[in-house]
Amino acid sequence: MEGQEGKMSLVRLRMDLAYDGGGFHGWARQPGLRTVQGCIEQALSLITGARSSQGGVPHNHDVWEPRLVVAGRTDTGVHASHQVAHLDIPDGVLESCRGHMEADGVVALERRLRHLLPADIVLLGLGLAPRGFDARFSAMERTYLYRVSQGGQPGDPRMRGYVLDLEGSLDLQAMNEAARACIGLHDFGSFARPNPGGTTIRKVLAAHWDLVPAVNLFGAAPDQSVVGYLPTFMESGLTVFRIVADAFAHNMVRSLVAACIQVGLGRRSVPWFVDKVARPLREGSTGPIDARGLTLEHVAYPPDGQLAERAQAIRARRTL
Repeated sequence: MEGQEGKMSLVRLRMDLAYDGGGFHGWARQPGLRTVQGCIEQALSLITGARSSQGGVPHNHDVWEPRLVVAGRTDTGVHASHQVAHLDIPDGVLESCRGHMEADGVVALERRLRHLLPADIVLLGLGLAPRGFDARFSAMERTYLYRVSQGGQPGDPRMRGYVLDLEGSLDLQAMNEAARACIGLHDFGSFARPNPGGTTIRKVLAAHWDLVPAVNLFGAAPDQSVVGYLPTFMESGLTVFRIVADAFAHNMVRSLVAACIQVGLGRRSVPWFVDKVARPLREGSTGPIDARGLTLEHVAYPPDGQLAERAQAIRARRTL
């Protein structure tokens, strides 16, 4: 493939990542601020000698600048257990990453990138992307989890940066009645920051609140069937919101969580929540809630043969 850099041939790489969002001002690159994208692109610039707006030093590849495209642009303080990005890199630059004893430029780049990334970013994998792959537009599903410790109960201290502490007790039955109203294709304008030129219409595939069974260190592990994923011992006794959608609008998940919690605490009614879904207005917005409880848990893609078709379809503006 050829890019804006001229006649150079570009290779697309898929990058799978995890990160602790507590020390970042979100994913997206911002001048003067520490961001996930900025840290990764700076590391790539140091490895390849390319330009970087984050401080990389130009070298023999100064016509190329690393730019990541990501599945989901997480906000300040939001974590990711599984994030996906892609990078278009000139084949000559990729080849230059290979040392004398290394047969593969991708393997060499992966090894060097792992060495340079900060401890709060983990490179889960790096490889050649299949034909038609686009980290953002090819994605079929994105799954987020929001973790809450309710009722003032002490939780595992190792989870303190990933859980919202709530003094009151929640009515999960009412919260799930509200959450069911989210499922399907809706305009989530009541729960999302307006996007000029874009849309807040999204298709939610699943939305549910669950209480992770409390266990002790000598008990059995929590049952995966209870919460829809395999929780850890550290999540014992936590209340977890799991939501799956084709995509999410800005602040959408945290605003939905904030509204559900208002229902769960008895401060708002289920009909109030349902009405907010039915009538997409920002007036009386409840969110967004604290970012630390939110984690991008997984990004799913179709089979390789359907990647390009999916990317083309999702670029079309959504309508109801």
